[in-house]
Amino acid sequence: MTIPPVPDSAAAPPVRLYLASTSPARLATLRAAGIEPVVLPSYVDEDAAVAAAGSLSPSEMVLLLARLKAEAVVGAAIDGFILGGDSAFELDGIVYGKPHLPEIARERWLLQRGRTGHLHSGHWIIDHRSGVRGGSAGSVATAGVTFASDIADAEIDAYISTGEPLLVAGAFTIDSLGAPFITAVDGDPHAVVGLSLATVRSLLLPFGVSWPSLWNRQTPLPL
Repeated sequence: MTIPPVPDSAAAPPVRLYLASTSPARLATLRAAGIEPVVLPSYVDEDAAVAAAGSLSPSEMVLLLARLKAEAVVGAAIDGFILGGDSAFELDGIVYGKPHLPEIARERWLLQRGRTGHLHSGHWIIDHRSGVRGGSAGSVATAGVTFASDIADAEIDAYISTGEPLLVAGAFTIDSLGAPFITAVDGDPHAVVGLSLATVRSLLLPFGVSWPSLWNRQTPLPL
């Protein structure tokens, strides 16, 4: 693929990003990177979509769901790029989504304690500038996640009692309460959060969009 020249961000008009996801982690990641997206919930029946697709690899599954989420919010009122995302955690060749129930979350933590799994994050963008649907593109970012081997059962129970791991892929977070239980990440750490900024940037380049043209909010300087 030939990458077109990056436009001068100072001269290029701002580009609006529409996030087809209600994930607080994805939203926080974009905000920290200087982008305030328009959040558009997609309400995709993920289980039904995966069942209808048949046998899929973890990467194929998250890319499919990311695409379906982006396509679900296509509309004439959108002037910018739609971004859909989905994540899944893989351990021993088995894909683990959101546990939903405390007992399931506990089983998974006992299984993954002291081990390394892989978090797959799918990304799909749709060019919808000026209210007209154009091209689209997608990609998957994968990162290895290693969990501490000395996590006590009581720590697992305390973490699960917070409710945080019940609604996230793999029953853990790296950007919140679950972070102290993770000892290493091999790959893009933002992929573990569920949105690889580097991947999104690369997807936008063939459309002639530079990353700075998405900046529309000030971020606090580090202390």
